[in-house]
Amino acid sequence: MSLLTLDNVSLTIGDKPILKNISFSLERGQCLGLVGESGSGKSLTALSIMQLLPRQSHLAGSIHLAGENLVDLPERQLCKRRGNLMGMVFQEPMTALNPLKPIGAQVEECILLHSAVTRHEAEGLARRQLQRVGLDPDQISPGRFPHQLSGGQRQRVVIAMAIAMKPDLIIADEPTTALDVTSQAEILRLLKDLMSEDQSALMLISHDLAVVADMANSIAIMKKGRIVEQGPLPQLFDSLAHPYSIRLFESSTHKPKRQKPPLFGDDPSLAAVAPILSAQSVVRTYPLPRQFPYLERRATRAVDGVDLTIHKGQSIGLVGESGCGKSTLARTLLGLDAPQEGSVQIGRHDPYSANKSDLRKVRRDIQIVFQDPNGSFNPRHKIGRSVAEPLYLCRKDISREERDERIATSLEQVGLTPDDAEKFPHEFSGGERQRIAIARALITKPKIIIADEPVSALDVSIRAQILDLFTDLRDRLDLSYLFISHDLSVVRSVTDEIMVMYRGRIIERGRTEAIFQNPREPYTRALIGAAPDLHKTIARRLKEAE
Repeated sequence: MSLLTLDNVSLTIGDKPILKNISFSLERGQCLGLVGESGSGKSLTALSIMQLLPRQSHLAGSIHLAGENLVDLPERQLCKRRGNLMGMVFQEPMTALNPLKPIGAQVEECILLHSAVTRHEAEGLARRQLQRVGLDPDQISPGRFPHQLSGGQRQRVVIAMAIAMKPDLIIADEPTTALDVTSQAEILRLLKDLMSEDQSALMLISHDLAVVADMANSIAIMKKGRIVEQGPLPQLFDSLAHPYSIRLFESSTHKPKRQKPPLFGDDPSLAAVAPILSAQSVVRTYPLPRQFPYLERRATRAVDGVDLTIHKGQSIGLVGESGCGKSTLARTLLGLDAPQEGSVQIGRHDPYSANKSDLRKVRRDIQIVFQDPNGSFNPRHKIGRSVAEPLYLCRKDISREERDERIATSLEQVGLTPDDAEKFPHEFSGGERQRIAIARALITKPKIIIADEPVSALDVSIRAQILDLFTDLRDRLDLSYLFISHDLSVVRSVTDEIMVMYRGRIIERGRTEAIFQNPREPYTRALIGAAPDLHKTIARRLKEAE
């Protein structure tokens, strides 16, 4: 008998139908991949299993876990099942963890709630669970708070909480979305090991088909609250029939088409041309907390002697693990954090020594697209006002009529309409909000855009559209890009050259394909090896199945 069985599960919240006749099963020691675009119902399927639904919800059908129908159980009984029989790894660890409690205390809390042990025994069990997920208490103290850990370490704490009682079923909702490739590989390897050791079943929710192809024994593809296709892996990838499944697969391996040829920094024609942006020997340090009052305060070098040159029309990728200094370098190039050593030049001006008039010109020439489109806008302001924010740099040079004209032109350049200026951010999808963020960056007619993880929060089909948009804008407007990302497949598809950053230093730079085909540095090889590749994974699994 299957450990988990969903039979014709339908969910309605208020008068709105959310899930429609969902049916699948999952065996012990197996992994089911649940994939689909944002809003397809993946997370609400998981929350239906956990019975953590919002008010005014009505759930129909049956959800059997270990032979027991969870739909019929009262809340008191469900509380005993959560943690003991089923655990959940949530997508964003910073919101899943209590910022006011040490990580050890949070794992202890799970154990104390679900077992009859003393606090001292729970403390010992919590230390063992943290060690089991790769957080050795001798190196990373259980007394640390969540903000003192990296993203991958916080995700390990959430996993430790979910598996504290060795549940039969683990539900992982986008557990690697915000992680860099090496941290992602470690988390996925950890989940595999836990499945093997405890013979737990894993339901892996993801929009990344490459991750699911590597982890899952079977897959269910969701669209608008329905499962449109499901079956065993890797066989299903050879027989996809639903148009939505095919489109999802194609979007996962999408590579934008470019009208203009790549532009490389070693091109002799660029030798006599002034670069759009240049940086020489940039150093940016931050002080560390003083360990003892009488000891000298130490500092860490977030950016350590970086040289960078970008010419008109070039697209440069910057990759590296979280904490390597990518975003700090971006802030320094934008003129927001002055370097302690070295110099930055945008066009003919140094943003840190320019007068007010020249500084406005500098900041018109360089703009940024942020990672999170939801956090990029004031929810109380209409889109027109948000898009026009950078125009304060030109406030003495343009009239109100020209301002309105620029807003309309910027929205049209990213595939929206001038009428959208009168709407609020919540009226748009995630992909549309990212288009608006790009429109805001374009409104000053910049020469270079720094894109800091601009597609990491988007599902694969929307990501493909945004990458096409970046490529089209570059060809039409002759823009230059510094593309910061931990997703190597994205960087490979949209950049001419790539820089690999490690502990504040650029350790390797070259043409994108040359780096991917023949990386020189061991760290670069580790990064590329950790990046999931859909086609290679399918080929490997088909070979293993023969």
